[in-house]
Amino acid sequence: MFRFEIPTFDEAVIREAILNAVCHRDYRLAGSVFVRQYARRLEVVSPGGFPAGVTVDNILDQQVPRNRRLAEACARCGLVERSGQGMNLMFERSIQHSKPLPSFERTSDEEVWLTLHGTVGNPAFVRFLERVGQEQLRSFSTDDFLVLDCLQQERPVPSRLRSVMRRLVDLGIVEMIGRGRGTRYILSRALYTAIGRAAACTREKGLDRSTNKELLARHLEHRFPAGCALEELQQVLPHVARRTIQIYLQELRQEGRIGLAGKGRGSLWYVEKARG
Repeated sequence: MFRFEIPTFDEAVIREAILNAVCHRDYRLAGSVFVRQYARRLEVVSPGGFPAGVTVDNILDQQVPRNRRLAEACARCGLVERSGQGMNLMFERSIQHSKPLPSFERTSDEEVWLTLHGTVGNPAFVRFLERVGQEQLRSFSTDDFLVLDCLQQERPVPSRLRSVMRRLVDLGIVEMIGRGRGTRYILSRALYTAIGRAAACTREKGLDRSTNKELLARHLEHRFPAGCALEELQQVLPHVARRTIQIYLQELRQEGRIGLAGKGRGSLWYVEKARG
């Protein structure tokens, strides 16, 4: 149960959305800024497309105010909480409340169309962040939040965000599984356990290293004396990267438990003698 209620529309997010529309709209064009509220979404539509140099892909990194004087006036009046970072605030709050990210997919050269969604997707993730603590969260960058959002939705983390992974691992908020090309990241077991979802972490983390190796060895015993190719062994551990399986096999080989016959695509892994 939440210790606080999550509003369908966060006041700070709505304020930033409207201020962005007013400050960055194209005043050379006729028309008004429209705010349309529905049961579970809110739309803010303003005349003119994005300022030059701003796109959907770089909107969090590229700060290009179309009306600089107006933006400075809003900042001096205390209307803007963090100068130049209103968009970041909208994304961070949406992630903290486990809501879909702000969407600009309907934006065109004629108008910026921002859609804010009000449905909480995963209450357990909100509790997860509660366990992290507000003091810790205040030190997070927008990229930190974006990484956590990817992990909780089981989406691949974009390459540009990989650099923040180490910090989250060091903080104990994210766990690293495997190594090399087979490395994966998941939300930490400690925090999953704290919100009563330890089983979900086990599912995400998968079997441990020794268990995976045993499964490979047992399959080779069943295939004695013929052995089998790497492609077949990949079917034993379908959720494990090919490179990680190769590492497991090399370790079993170094331990003297299995062997490798042949080279290249025609090579076969085998055990010399199956257990009774």
